[in-house]
Amino acid sequence: MQDVDVVVIGAGAAGLMCAASAAYRGRSVLVLDHANKAGKKILMSGGGRCNFTNLNSTPANFLSDNPAFCISALKRYTPHHFLELVERHGVEWCEKAPGQLFCNDSSKEILRVLLTECEWAGAEVRLNTSIKDVRLSADQYLLRTASGNVRCQSLVVACGGLSIPTMGATGLGYQLAEQFGLTVLPRSAGLVPFTLQPKEKEHLAPLSGVAVDVAVSITAGSGASDRRYREPMLITHRGLSGPSMLQISSFWRPGDVLSIDLLPDQQDLLATLKQLRRDKPTTLLARYLAAALTKRFADSLCEWRDWSQPLQHYSNEQLEEIVMQLKAWQIKPSGTEGYRTAEVTLGGVDTRQLSSKTMMANDVAGLYFIGEAVDVTGELGGHNFQWAWASGWCAGQFV
Repeated sequence: MQDVDVVVIGAGAAGLMCAASAAYRGRSVLVLDHANKAGKKILMSGGGRCNFTNLNSTPANFLSDNPAFCISALKRYTPHHFLELVERHGVEWCEKAPGQLFCNDSSKEILRVLLTECEWAGAEVRLNTSIKDVRLSADQYLLRTASGNVRCQSLVVACGGLSIPTMGATGLGYQLAEQFGLTVLPRSAGLVPFTLQPKEKEHLAPLSGVAVDVAVSITAGSGASDRRYREPMLITHRGLSGPSMLQISSFWRPGDVLSIDLLPDQQDLLATLKQLRRDKPTTLLARYLAAALTKRFADSLCEWRDWSQPLQHYSNEQLEEIVMQLKAWQIKPSGTEGYRTAEVTLGGVDTRQLSSKTMMANDVAGLYFIGEAVDVTGELGGHNFQWAWASGWCAGQFV
């Protein structure tokens, strides 16, 4: 039996952050992970360059059934705190979009920072170690693992959610929560591409690889969201992806209809088309649309909608219909690609049962939940990493 103060289950972003923070306080810390490599999701994130935080991250960038829960942690450990850590380790970074910070070189740099911090603080990281059983006895947690038995005072569950099972994701965190009497809210895939109905897929699949700048929202109705995202949309051979689709997917529910503005920069498209009809009546709509949508997409869309005539052949009423199709294209996805390609898991451990200050379960002393396992999910753009750093650091101050 190995005795330590703290066991952290999960060598991902939140787990490693928590381990280093606790070890710097003088606690003996052991990190356990069933994978053969630490931080696998860190390594593959951001196209291999890791969007490690967002300088503009606020509680408004997170989705939760208990929205106020994340406020405390995000205020106590901010993006600037993590940026200071990154710079102290000599990691070069860039701001690819407002607030979104990426490594100049590789996401390996962020993992190096975390593992170095664990080493300096004295936290042990043990890989290839599955958890077979967890028990609470006499105020201590007893873990039976593939590498032996461990006893600890504080147990931190940081083993993530269900997204990207090929990277080793399991439901262990949720199983442990339920074992100790905590409620786990329904889970679903978030930040995930959409699949399409056969008709739309038939028309769009040949355009796979085409990206256009759009604004997307969910049409008012059951499960509708007031969110609107202005970012690129990528057409794939399975459906719709790209930042705009990933963002709105976290708010989409089966049966909801997407409303896609294909020309978000055009505030009065009807007036523009009428003017063009007067000035250049023989202009083809596809030629006009090509500048914003690419020639390939514009030609395909006009063929699909039978918009092949010069503008002079369209009445005012027909132009109004065209504008409606372009500014509020209605798409009802058949579903999403699910956890296979989802970046995050929505839902999870109900945060009403956790302390927002310490991340400890209110009714189970010494049991902590952090990171993706809890019901706090960020938008795309570095927010989920910031939640991992903040929740991990906060728990590390108390375990």
